[in-house]
Amino acid sequence: MATTHSEFPQGSVLVIGGSGGVGEAICARFAELGSDVVLTYHRNESRAAQVVAKVTAQGRRAEAFQLSMSDTARTRAVIDDIVARERVHTVVIAAGSDIAQPKIRDLSVEDWRAVIDADLNGFFNIVHATLPHLKGNGGGSYVHVSSAGLHRWPDGDVLSVAPKAAIESLLKGIAKEEGRFGIRANSVAIGVIETGIFLRLWQDGTFDEKWQKAVHANLCLKRWGQAQEVANAVAFLASNRALYTTGQMLSVDGGYGV
Repeated sequence: MATTHSEFPQGSVLVIGGSGGVGEAICARFAELGSDVVLTYHRNESRAAQVVAKVTAQGRRAEAFQLSMSDTARTRAVIDDIVARERVHTVVIAAGSDIAQPKIRDLSVEDWRAVIDADLNGFFNIVHATLPHLKGNGGGSYVHVSSAGLHRWPDGDVLSVAPKAAIESLLKGIAKEEGRFGIRANSVAIGVIETGIFLRLWQDGTFDEKWQKAVHANLCLKRWGQAQEVANAVAFLASNRALYTTGQMLSVDGGYGV
């Protein structure tokens, strides 16, 4: 059975991108700690259904909605539907584009604009739609799944790191402007996590043994991270254990930035 103690404020967590590898672990961890879950998915409806089943098996309520963050009207409609029926205590943004690994010099204008629209403008769409609800219900929190590349530049990762740098500035702005209303905003900067895009890039040869040795050379802990380790950090920042923590970045990167 799920725990009954109060790890979180009343309501549900909204996990944007809850059908991904890290997103699934986040949904499961919140359920384990006693929170109901609402998650969104982009294309993988069957995976989202599996996450819903996993959460409900832990004794918590869960539902999933299709959402593309860059679709402003759809984002507003979905979130308005969710918050009309329940209080959301935390918004977790764990979604991101399925990107390639180009050097900046080789990056096309079209790919740059597509990722900026999907990830950065999409993040703004989520905040713009949810912030009035959080303020109107006595506060809440944002937790963004960010990148350890903000601490040490990883060659070829511009499409991940650049949008997240701008998002980090937005989070600090939210923390500064909205803290008086009980709203907190934090991020979890992750390194190489053994799920999702990493597995695809490893399988297609973009990442190889030479790349692995180079990355491991910069790690204090000589292994890849696990989705559950990210989920633990996200849940902590959202929980009542972190009520005096805002505008911060918690690194889950094996010491990559050290």
